[in-house]
Amino acid sequence: MTAIRKGLSHQQFERAKTVAFVNNAHLPEAYQVELFEESLRVAESVLAPRGLEERLVLIVGGAGYIGSVLTEQLLRQGYRVRSQDLLLYHNQLTVLPFLGRPGYEFVQGDYADRDHMEACLEGVTDVVILAGLVGDPITKKYPNESQRINHDGMLALIDRLDGRGLNRVVFVSTCSNYGLIPQDTLADENYELSPLSLYAKAKVAMETALLGIKGRVDYQTTVLRFATAFGLSPRMRFDLTVSEFTRAMYLGHELVVYDAHTWRPYCHLGDFSEVIRRVLEAKPERVAFEVFNAGGEVNNFTKQMIVDAILTQLPDAKVGYQQHGSDPRNYRVDFTKIRERLFFQPRYTVHDGVSELIAALRSGLFRNVEQPASFFGNYAIDYPAAEA
Repeated sequence: MTAIRKGLSHQQFERAKTVAFVNNAHLPEAYQVELFEESLRVAESVLAPRGLEERLVLIVGGAGYIGSVLTEQLLRQGYRVRSQDLLLYHNQLTVLPFLGRPGYEFVQGDYADRDHMEACLEGVTDVVILAGLVGDPITKKYPNESQRINHDGMLALIDRLDGRGLNRVVFVSTCSNYGLIPQDTLADENYELSPLSLYAKAKVAMETALLGIKGRVDYQTTVLRFATAFGLSPRMRFDLTVSEFTRAMYLGHELVVYDAHTWRPYCHLGDFSEVIRRVLEAKPERVAFEVFNAGGEVNNFTKQMIVDAILTQLPDAKVGYQQHGSDPRNYRVDFTKIRERLFFQPRYTVHDGVSELIAALRSGLFRNVEQPASFFGNYAIDYPAAEA
């Protein structure tokens, strides 16, 4: 190891050991050694030329539902974080807990703005792209803004990433890209994409753009097709299935469930953050220009299964059922690749997510939870010239 240390600071070498053998102690020993070698490579070829001791990760959309949780995890794991967000949903409060934390900075602005992103990318080693109008309802409500933000703006951002010596670019896509598939089929990463919404169509277009520049850019990119998120966040969302159902049933509303036996994959925010960290730290040959379904088969759930999980804790809740809702998506997803390639399996189940949310509600958190304020869901946006 003394030979490997040549040219590295003591802090960089110790950081590499921590990444491999402390933060990932639960992973196979051979893989820990691989992570150690990759961390040393990053220190030598990425950090040293910039005069950095730690990696600086730009999270595009860092003040959102997932971004707020990812920020905490990366800071805790020894990364520096630059959070970029336009605060479309008046979610400024999510930034406050991090202000003053060592290694954290926040920059407000539009990622479609060239000058703004030039400044945001200065000195960055890695980029995680979470931002955009997220979800089918919000993109349907604002189709013009969806085109400007999720398609045109994102393509402009991608065009600005090359030539900066970035190490890793992680693009968060969605399992919604699979659309509608047969009940007895599990969709792996090679399954035909059939996006049904503006949101998913834009994600597919960005996947195509990023995967198509292999060999023509100086960074490595990875596409993560996220399952539907659940879990607590500083920027809580109650417009997602698990939290929406749990909230309604907790408040004593009669929940109407459409097409109760349709399938979706779900994943906890803590597990999503872990997936992103795994990609940032893996060797290029495992992740470069690869697509991964992000989640685990344990959380392939029907809507009925979610209701049943909630009823175990709220047995008196009122639920009604109807067929032929407006959202026809139905898909179960195969997560073999991420399990075998990155040794990832979820720590949290849908049952865990229901339990933690009910506990938070019972503790008096989210007191104005009945109000569909933009802070609690992607209901409306504050974007220049936006028209609902």
